[in-house]
Amino acid sequence: MFFALWPDEDVRQALLRLQQPVHGRLIPPEKLHLTMAFLGQQPAEALPVLLDILHATHVPPLQLTVDCYGYFKRPQIAWAGMSAVPAGLLAAQGELMARLEAAGFSAATHGEFKPHITLAREAKEAPADFSGVPVLWNVQGLALVESMPDGRYLPFAQNR
Repeated sequence: MFFALWPDEDVRQALLRLQQPVHGRLIPPEKLHLTMAFLGQQPAEALPVLLDILHATHVPPLQLTVDCYGYFKRPQIAWAGMSAVPAGLLAAQGELMARLEAAGFSAATHGEFKPHITLAREAKEAPADFSGVPVLWNVQGLALVESMPDGRYLPFAQNR
C-alpha cells in the first residue's frame, strides 16, 4: 500500500506525453502517480487506521507544474518532476509522515522527499533536458492505493 497523489484522466494523458523521449520500461498510463509515502505490505487490521490518517491529512489546493526530468541512477528510474516544488506539497507530505509515525507505521523513505512521477524503470540513461510543454496538475487530494497481486494499482480511497 502507499499514499499518492492520483491524477485525473486529463493529467494522466499529459503525463503520458512526457514519456515520449524517455527510454526504458515505460510505466503504464494507469499507474502514473506521485508517491507521498510507501507502506509496503499491510495487514487488514491496519486499514481503518490508514483510512483515518488519509481523511485527517490536509492537502491544500495545489497546482503542480511538472516541468523537468530527473534520473535515479540506482535503481535506474527516469522521472518527471517540478523545478519549483510548492511549499504546500512539502507540508502535506510532512504532515502525512508525522501522522504515520505517530500511529506506529514505518513509511519507507530514501532520504529527503523528492516528489516525482516515475516514467520508466530500467532506464539506462537520464532523459534529455526537458523541452516539452509543462503539465499543469490541479491536485484533487490524497489517495490510499493498493498494489494488487496482478500488478495493478487500485486507489482504495481518496480525501478530496
